[in-house]
Amino acid sequence: MEKAEKIILTNMCMIENGDKVLVQNRVASDWSGITFPGGHVEKGESFTDAVIREVFEETGLTISHPQLCGLKSWPIKHNIRYIVFFYKTDSFTGTLHSSEEGEVFWVKKDELLTLNLASDMEDMYKVFCNEKLSEFYYHKENGKWIYDLK
Repeated sequence: MEKAEKIILTNMCMIENGDKVLVQNRVASDWSGITFPGGHVEKGESFTDAVIREVFEETGLTISHPQLCGLKSWPIKHNIRYIVFFYKTDSFTGTLHSSEEGEVFWVKKDELLTLNLASDMEDMYKVFCNEKLSEFYYHKENGKWIYDLK
């Protein structure tokens, strides 16, 4: 078994404000719907700096103290893995504005699951919220994609 693999690194951040969370209605054709803001980690960039930058670019908010709370990963091609680092914070400043990625807005936590969520977002939200979960892992079993929450 080959031990090395190429990795694409990304992030996503759940920003809390009391009983609300900030969501983004992504318009991208490859993954649309309600999700949390985030994006790619650039070469040589720290993971924390990347999530702070991505949130600012997509929302206008400057977050601080993002806490790593989990991850999602899956193989996208032979020997290439896609990883999304999950962060959360309740510390932010700035004025909220949307970007070309999609409209951003606050929603009550107890209403989030009633919205048109992006694929897998309901189960990803479980990892963000449940301290006993830290990983959303996709893999193929008998030719079918399945995932585990660990």
